Amino acid sequence: MDKFSLLVGNDINNISPGISWSDLLTNIKAKYHLATLENGQKPFPMLYEEIFLNAIKIQQLNERELKTYISDSVSQIKENEIHQLIRSLPTNNIITTNYEFSLEGSTSKINTSLVRETTYSVFRRHETADKTFWHIHGDCDNPSSINLGYEHYCGQLQKMRDYVVNGTNYTSDTVFKASLIKRLKQKKDLQLQSWIDLFFTQDIHIFGLSLDFVEIDLWWLLTYRARNKFYRKSNFIQNKLFYYTTKKWYQIAVDKMQLLKANDVEIIVIDESDKTKYYKKVLKEINKRYQ
Repeated sequence: MDKFSLLVGNDINNISPGISWSDLLTNIKAKYHLATLENGQKPFPMLYEEIFLNAIKIQQLNERELKTYISDSVSQIKENEIHQLIRSLPTNNIITTNYEFSLEGSTSKINTSLVRETTYSVFRRHETADKTFWHIHGDCDNPSSINLGYEHYCGQLQKMRDYVVNGTNYTSDTVFKASLIKRLKQKKDLQLQSWIDLFFTQDIHIFGLSLDFVEIDLWWLLTYRARNKFYRKSNFIQNKLFYYTTKKWYQIAVDKMQLLKANDVEIIVIDESDKTKYYKKVLKEINKRYQ
């Protein structure tokens, strides 16, 4: 149960009927009288900042109100058969960028984070009877934790880099103060505390996640791990990273695939256009690897 972990993105939710991110953006702009704002080629975190800043000027919007509205909207997403199949895989740890709890399903969950984070998500975890879920971009139970704008992304990255490179200054006695990279080198104090630990200690299978270049927290983590492995010759990094994509998107996003390969991520291409069948093949591929 401890050989691999999953990193799951929002695309698995697109199988379920309901509101899309495009719909949500349209609703937000209408709600705050900003319908004339163009999405264009704006990266989503910057578009979010634009919406928020314009809403402040018009009606002195409190950001928690905006994030609560988003939280309430995405909370309506229902689980589908892919969520259920994900839970059936023989892994203890499921990492997700999703805010809602459809991955957990209707199972009772308990927040067991070592640090009660109100904004950022280095330690944010929920446990069910047999799984640990890491909501790395925040969760709907805590609207202020939802990671959307550049300000939040940069703050998240700062917390992550401290944990990995510089060490932490949390007052909690349960959190190791030494940096993760130092503990890995010394091979001590390696008890699982953060989802970040898994990127250096277990195989990670990434799917349902577009990994847009604005995801600066995840791209930094991939780059830092690869630099340690190849530039600093850190032989303690033995795990593997896998990224699953369709044949169509592999051909469209050649630039991204090249970057992933450079960052020590193996690309698994699955030739299937039907979304449900595609994810079933992804999960079958993962399961087969560890039988």
